[in-house]
This record gives sequence, C-alpha cells and structure tokens, in this order.
Amino acid sequence: MKRYIVCALAAALSVSIAHAGDASRGKELSAPCAACHGADGNSVAPDFPRLAGQYETYLFRALQDYKWGARKNAIMAGQVEKLEKRDMADLAAYFASQQGPLHTKH
Repeated sequence: MKRYIVCALAAALSVSIAHAGDASRGKELSAPCAACHGADGNSVAPDFPRLAGQYETYLFRALQDYKWGARKNAIMAGQVEKLEKRDMADLAAYFASQQGPLHTKH
C-alpha cells in the first residue's frame, strides 16, 4: 500500500512539473486574451471568466480541453488552435501568478 501511495505521489508531482510554465513568456503571449479576460486576467465582464489567481494546472487543462474539443466554445477554440503545449503552460503560469479578486495580500 505504501508503495502505491509513493508511486501515485511521484506521478502527480511529475505531471505538475511537466506543466510548469514560464510566466514572463506567458505574459508576452497573453495580449490576445486581454480583450475578453483583461490584461492581467481580471475580467470585469460577467460573460468572460477571471483567469487571474486560478490554479496553473486548471488553466493548462482548460486550454488543452478547448484545443481538443472537450470544452466547446467557438471563440476559445479559435484562440487555442495554434497554441503548442509550451504556449499553454506559459499562459497558465502567467495567469496563475496574477492576483485574483479573492487573493489577499499578506
């Protein structure tokens, strides 16, 4: 049982490391996102979700799901169509690093 838990934890860690992106590169790639989601991912329009402060793994998976068609949205499908895996990881890292509306400063 202990061996199973160690293997599961190692697999989970390797998945999160594989998706770790470069937030500074993600910022460069985020210009098209700003029209709907805001420059820093804090959209003020209720039709567009806030990306700032979301979990990096969640954002990465959401981008992949739009690209693969698991999530249906014509606008997002067009936006992610030419993104590579690294691009999606970098975008996810950038938006995850931004302060969201529920994020408090210490």
